[in-house]
Amino acid sequence: MSRITPLRSESLTGATHAKKRRTLLKAGGTLLLSVMAPHAAQAAKILAVRVWPAEDYTRVTLENDSELKTNHFTVKNPERLVVDIEGLELNPTLKELVAKIQSNDPYIRQVRVGQNKPNVVRLVFDLKEEVNPQVFTLQPIGNYKHRLVFDLYPAQPADPLAALIEKGEWQKEATPKQVAPTTPNLNNNTGKPELRGDEKQVNKPGDKIPEKLTEKPDTQLAEKNDKNREKSVSRLITIAIDPGHGGEDPGALGRNGSREKDVVLAIAKRLKAKIEQLPNMRVMLTRDGDYFVPLNVRVEKARAVQADLFMSVHADAFVNSSARGSSVFALSEKGASSTAARWLADKENAADLIGGVNIKTHDKQLASVLLDLSTTAQINDSLKLGKVVLNEISGINKLHKGAVEQAGFAVLKAPDIPSILIETAFISNPEEEARLTDSDYQDQMADAIVKGVKKYFSKNPPLAKSRMA
Repeated sequence: MSRITPLRSESLTGATHAKKRRTLLKAGGTLLLSVMAPHAAQAAKILAVRVWPAEDYTRVTLENDSELKTNHFTVKNPERLVVDIEGLELNPTLKELVAKIQSNDPYIRQVRVGQNKPNVVRLVFDLKEEVNPQVFTLQPIGNYKHRLVFDLYPAQPADPLAALIEKGEWQKEATPKQVAPTTPNLNNNTGKPELRGDEKQVNKPGDKIPEKLTEKPDTQLAEKNDKNREKSVSRLITIAIDPGHGGEDPGALGRNGSREKDVVLAIAKRLKAKIEQLPNMRVMLTRDGDYFVPLNVRVEKARAVQADLFMSVHADAFVNSSARGSSVFALSEKGASSTAARWLADKENAADLIGGVNIKTHDKQLASVLLDLSTTAQINDSLKLGKVVLNEISGINKLHKGAVEQAGFAVLKAPDIPSILIETAFISNPEEEARLTDSDYQDQMADAIVKGVKKYFSKNPPLAKSRMA
């Protein structure tokens, strides 16, 4: 018995220790859960809601303090988009989304917001037509936190060229003083050649036609006319104007609160109106409102309308507010012409990250293909265009650089369109910011660019196209 008693004592001691260990582990686990539980249960917080309606598409952005998980599906008859957002509680900021939907939104009739179940908020977009929705998240960048984005594209997008033809005021007939083409104009919507002002019928019906008009033209005169024809603008010219940034991407900000996206849109609209007053010219804006257009889509739009020129309008910014002056840039095949040009190109190329591009659908291959297809001829033509535009701008503002600079701007990579990027002035310079927001300066800048375009075409008439539109 004396031998058994110590053994039993050891067994009881071991059981006691085991029990204590279990108690400690349980207590530790309880403490750990008590620490972690509030964080796990804490819902994400919506910081801001923004809506960007446009004919191209409508974007809805929810900015929040953490990444959100979503499920979405569409419903027919009537058309609806339903989105369930996990880990979210309904708050006043999110409820503001209802009032932000405008009656003239092309795609959204209204939106309903509700707490579908604990930690799940449901959004129901009542739609005006069938859409192709893209729902994606964006990581924090710049001044933005996490963003949940809904892009609602029309299921049947419009043909950009058809839309340009339908909207264009360029279809108005020009007066004889404005236009005197040396070759017949086949773009007068009649299918018949339009005669020059000095060739139009001036005789009354029944009058005898002078014999000189019925004589066969002299061979030498015909050859001379052929040479003149080569130097003339004998077809409709399409110019793509690209107001930089837009929507989620404000671009550079001035000290007095001016936003680059607003300034350049105002200049671009003035430029469009002035160009369309010229004979045989029409303009396509890559954006005509406050919404974001990815860089590659800007290029695609220009190519879709068979643009003869592409001009991207910007308002520069620099860390030093004393920097000033206007600049013009073209694409480079080998590298930037200066460190400043490279820095600017990198900054402008980051627009997709700030504006917000759906990485899953963004065609990364397109950017590299466009770069590979960019030809020396296209760059040379871009430099010619840039030179005359820069020279005209020098008459209204100091130049930051006296020559056209070059760098790898993604928006200038259309392989078959002479393309330039115009930095109209430094919005980060208080004095130039004031000029950029002044209507007179905007008008002068537009006039200068138009003069450059006219001079470019006077020396570099556009070639014939395979398809007239």
